[in-house]
Amino acid sequence: MPEPLTLEMNDPEGSLRETLDEDGRSTRAQVLRRAVIGGGSIAAGGLLIGGLPELALGRPSKRQDGKILNFALLLEYLESEFYVQAVAGGALSGELLTFATTVRDHELAHVDYLKQALGGAAIARPAFDFKGTTTDATKFTATAIVLEDTGVAAYNGQGPRLRRKTLPAAASVVSVEARHAAWIRHIAGKRPAPAPLDPAKSRKQVTDAVAATGFIA
Repeated sequence: MPEPLTLEMNDPEGSLRETLDEDGRSTRAQVLRRAVIGGGSIAAGGLLIGGLPELALGRPSKRQDGKILNFALLLEYLESEFYVQAVAGGALSGELLTFATTVRDHELAHVDYLKQALGGAAIARPAFDFKGTTTDATKFTATAIVLEDTGVAAYNGQGPRLRRKTLPAAASVVSVEARHAAWIRHIAGKRPAPAPLDPAKSRKQVTDAVAATGFIA
C-alpha cells in the first residue's frame, strides 16, 4: 500500500484547509448548501445526476475553490469506485491487474485528500453502475483510457480558476492522473503521449462526457 496522501504533505501551512473556512467553523455548512443545493442537475441515460457544482466564470475566490474541489471530488469518486469494482471483479490479470490495483489505491487517496480539504462541505459519494465495464478486460481498458484522459482534461480546465494557494494541491493530483493515462495507454498498445499539449475541457464538456456514460446512478 502507498503512503497515505495527507493535507500535511502538500499543505503544511494549512492554506488549502482555509479554502472553505473563511470564518472558522461556520462557513462549511454554508458552502455545502451553495455547492450541492445550488448546483446544476443533468439527465443521462434516464438517470438524474444532481449536485454537480455550478462553476462560476469570475475571478478566483475561496467560494469558487470549494466548488472546483467538489467537482474534482466527484470525478475521484467515479474513478476510485471504477477501479475498486474492477479489482474485485476478477476479470483482470497480469499488468492490467497491477495497473488497476495501483490506480485504485491512488484514487482512493485522492478522495481522502479532497475530503480532508473540503471538510463538511464535501459532497456525498453517489451510487454507480458501470454497465459491465469492470468485469470485462477489454471494456475495462477502453473505459479506463476515457476516464483518465477526461480526468486530466478536467483538472487542466479548472486549474486556472483556482487561487494560487489552492493550485498546488490540484497540480499534485493531475500529474499523477496523467501518469495513469499514459500507463493504461501503454498497456493498450496506444501512444502514451499522443500530442505535445494536453487539452483542457470545460465543466460542461466534462459533465456531458460523464453524463453520457450513465455510470452515475
